[in-house]
Amino acid sequence: MTENAQAAQPVFSIEKLYVKDLSLEVPNAPKIFLERENPQINVQLRTEASNVDEGVFEVTLTVTVSSKLAEDRTVFLVEVAQAGIFQIRNIPEGDLEAVMMIGCPNILFPYARESVSDAITRAGFQPVVLAPVNFESLYQAQQQQQVTAAAQAGELPIQ
Repeated sequence: MTENAQAAQPVFSIEKLYVKDLSLEVPNAPKIFLERENPQINVQLRTEASNVDEGVFEVTLTVTVSSKLAEDRTVFLVEVAQAGIFQIRNIPEGDLEAVMMIGCPNILFPYARESVSDAITRAGFQPVVLAPVNFESLYQAQQQQQVTAAAQAGELPIQ
């Protein structure tokens, strides 16, 4: 291969994985530990990406897990921002967002899941093991919502 051909090869590598932020709240302790009612668990995911340097991006997957009782009393609230620095080069511009919103979160999710479970266990509760997430499906749904919203705003026709 020539140097130009090698230089044009797509590059994807993990430079660093880290917990950017971790928050745990148990606002109704210690009384909440005496409750026998099964709480409702709510999980929210958010992915953000930013350019750090040429071909280097930080992607952050934020997982928020809340647990509430029927009277809307919070059992616990955990938020983990699991981040990674990724080198992503020679990817077509149209595919770059998909790599950062699908590929990178797939790498970050197991680390975020472990941090969530560990924090909840350390707070004195049974661990919450998050189910696998299909980031490709989430990304496609988000893209469809954006197209629909733009069409409703009269910006482009629905196809």
